[in-house]
Parts: sequence; structure tokens; C-alpha cells
Amino acid sequence: MSLMLRNRGAILLLMINIFLIFTGIGLVVPIMPTYMDLLHISGSIVGLLVAAFSFTQLIFSPLAGRLSDNWGRKKIIISGMLIFAVSELIFGLSNTAFFLFAARMLGGIGAALIMPAVMAYTADVTSGEERGKGMGLINAAITTGFIIGPGIGGFIAEYGIRVPFYAAAVAGTIAAIVTFIVLPESKPQIVDDQVKEVVKLPKQNLLTQLANSYREPYFLALVIVLVASFGLANYETVFGLFVDQKFGFTAKDIAVIITFGSIAGAVVQVTVFGWILNKFGEKNVVSFCLLMASLFIVLTLFVHQYWMILLVTFIVFLAIDILRPTISTQMSKMAMEQQGYVAGLNSAFTSMGNILGPVIAGVLFDVNLNFPYVSAGIVLFLCFLLSLKARKDERIPGLKETGI
Repeated sequence: MSLMLRNRGAILLLMINIFLIFTGIGLVVPIMPTYMDLLHISGSIVGLLVAAFSFTQLIFSPLAGRLSDNWGRKKIIISGMLIFAVSELIFGLSNTAFFLFAARMLGGIGAALIMPAVMAYTADVTSGEERGKGMGLINAAITTGFIIGPGIGGFIAEYGIRVPFYAAAVAGTIAAIVTFIVLPESKPQIVDDQVKEVVKLPKQNLLTQLANSYREPYFLALVIVLVASFGLANYETVFGLFVDQKFGFTAKDIAVIITFGSIAGAVVQVTVFGWILNKFGEKNVVSFCLLMASLFIVLTLFVHQYWMILLVTFIVFLAIDILRPTISTQMSKMAMEQQGYVAGLNSAFTSMGNILGPVIAGVLFDVNLNFPYVSAGIVLFLCFLLSLKARKDERIPGLKETGI
């Protein structure tokens, strides 16, 4: 019986936890227009609310990664789930913008605790050969939760505008209790010298960690994480506005397109992702996905028929959905006993992309509705060229080890 099979129950529970978190993030999307009218808040406040979640996630992710290394993955996962549940309850009860901000920022802290701990736990309980499949399963849960969250929120909101947040709070609490009862603490194999090295890790703040990350052998992987998050957040933020203004698509049309793309990507992650990595290698998968994402984001500007938009969007989501866990797998193989620390940096760079993407997309969209996709395509293509250069430049520290 393989190590992956023995730990399938733990992986499944982690998938449920991370799915709930990212579903909770997406719940707010279809409900915010009503909240704008109900609480008399402006569109700029709504934009800041979106950024607030990712900002606090960015600030706390490196700390959370270190805590999971020192205190154990299980404790941090449970703490994050409880914080997430409280944040959803506060959002549902809020009658002022101040408490909405407090709820979203608290939710960002919960996500910051959970993401690196879940990634590190997955690395702990999978072998190097099976890690790609494990990361694929976790990222499938992330992708599915993030994309179908708006649909779930819109459906449950039929029973009351605040009901989705109460439901998320209850689900988060139940998941934390089940995790406490069922999930065993992971036991990474660390020899005495490695333990000493973990203890001696410098206590750095976020800015110091980010500033020093360029020295790490996995820095290029972190850059690609940032760019991929930026590109996808850029693409998703204005997608509804783009197809509404350019093609007159309805909300149902948009929901079908996004849901189809996300589900297809999740299916690939769950079924054949591990095989893809073993067959083609991480460096080839990274470069190919960057190229496909950049080309098809730009192609969105030149298609007009509904089925063509559906196809182009499907390929963009699929490329990004494969790229994300590939990068996570690369870094986890290099992290060794620092799984939580590296996963924290991974989450921090993801958050930076999730902050910058929507902000820049919104500004560019106001200038010209095509500009966000032009910028995303250019950035992803430049990153593709960077990945090709890095593969040929043996002088880059740690290049051979990363496999980029």
C-alpha cells in the first residue's frame, strides 16, 4: 500500500478545509452589489474590501508557515478554520463598512494560517514521487472553492442576503471540530542535525523574508507564483465586466463559462496531474503553461462567438490550474525540513499577485476594456521567456535543483 493511499483520509480532510476557505472567499462576489445598496458604500470601498483579505493574508503567511513548523500543522489548521468561521459570522452580522473590513481582514488571517500548514502537511505525508498528485488534489480544492463560491453564494442568498455567511461560519466550525477529532498530526522525518537547523532559522519579519527571498534557490519559482496569481486575478476580476460590455453576456452565461473552466481544471488536477509531472518534468510543464496562458489571454480579445469564449477561457484556467501545483511541488521538494516556511512564502507571493492583479486590472479597465488582458498576456509571456533563460543559465544558484 503506497504512502499516498495510507494518507488519503488526511488529504481528503485537508481538501475539505481548503475548499471551505476559498468558497467563503468567493461568497462575497454576487452579494456585494446588494451590500453596496444596503450599507451605502461606494465601488471604491468594495475594491478595497477585495484587497483587504489578500493584504492580511500576505502579512501573516510567512509567520503562519513558521508557526506550522514549530507548533505542528494540525494546531495551525484548526486555528485558521476557527478564525475563518468567526470572520464569516462577523461579515454576516455587519451593518457598517468598518466591520466588513474587520471581517475580511480576519478572514485573510485565517487563510494565511491554513494555506501554508495544509501545503506543508501534504508534503509531510507524501513521498517525492507522489507529491505532485498530493499538491494537485489540494490545488484542485482551492480552484474549485474559489470559482464556485460565487455560485453557491448567489444560490443560498435566495434565502436571505446574510444566510451564505452564516452557513460558511457553521461549516467552518464543524470542519474545525472534525479536524480536531480525526486528523492526526503529521510526522515529518527530521534527523537531529536538521532539527538543529530548524531551531536556528532566523526570526525574520515579512519584509525581511521577502527581501531575502531572492537568495533562495526557489526564488524564480516564487516569481512565477506571483506572476501566475497576478495574471489569473487580473483575468478573473474584469472578466464579467469585459464580456458584459463587449458581448452582452448575461450573468448565467458568465457563470457557465467560469464554472466549466474551473471544473475542468480541477478534474485534471485530481486525475492526471501527477502523471503529467512524471511524464514531462516540472520545468517543461511550467514553461508550457506560461506560454499557453499568455497566448490565450490575448486571444480573448479577438474571439466573438460564445463557444470560442468558452474554449479560450477553458484553456486559460487549465494552464493556470496546472501551473500552480507544479510550482508548489517544485518548492516543496527543495524545502526539506522547512516545508511550512517555504509554503508561507508561497502563500505570500500568491497574495501579492491577488492584490496587484485586481487593482491594476480595475485601473486599466477604466482606460480601455482591452488593456487588462493585454497587460496580463505580456507579463505571462515575459515570465515564459524568463523560465526558458533560467533553464539554460547554469550560473543561476540552485537552478538545477529547482528543475525550472
